[in-house]
Amino acid sequence: MSRTEQKVLTRRRIVDAAARGFRRSGFGGMGVDGLAKEAGVTSGAFYVHFDSKSSAFREAVSEGMRELKDGVLQFQTTHGKEWWAEFVRFYLGFKRTCDLAESCTLQSLSPEVARSDEVSRAAFEAGLRGVAEAILAGPRSPGAPKHLDAACAALAALVGAVTLGRAVRNRAFSNQIAESTGRALLGARFKLKRSPA
Repeated sequence: MSRTEQKVLTRRRIVDAAARGFRRSGFGGMGVDGLAKEAGVTSGAFYVHFDSKSSAFREAVSEGMRELKDGVLQFQTTHGKEWWAEFVRFYLGFKRTCDLAESCTLQSLSPEVARSDEVSRAAFEAGLRGVAEAILAGPRSPGAPKHLDAACAALAALVGAVTLGRAVRNRAFSNQIAESTGRALLGARFKLKRSPA
């Protein structure tokens, strides 16, 4: 492997580790040393790739939003005209119950972005618009948003439901939040896919 390829791989590991760390602990909950350790590199190696924790945060946010958009596109490709219902079920099911480090950037990092710098907020906004546009450009699917207002409302509902569902300690209440949001988005045909206990 060339030095250039090695450098690219190391940067990728740092971004992935930063994304997991920030989703799990928030921006203030993890320093450069912790991010470097999570990535399996030294703090010095971290600074070879990023001039600050903030610059790693920005890249982690941008990458997380790209992953969400790619996920939407994957659901469209895999599920055809049923993609929207499958995406909603997945988001309200798995993304509500998975480990916080593997959660969605849109849900877990929005509050962190709101407190961050203008460059991070601009990166997040661009990513969010990209996700909304991918939803709107997808194949016709029952219940799928048909215009930007509806896409924004649907994303807000999904994010809010996952945030509230993660915050409550009662699992039945968490499921109720998810179920009611799913019905609001998809109607009576919504059925939550429950993850194994």
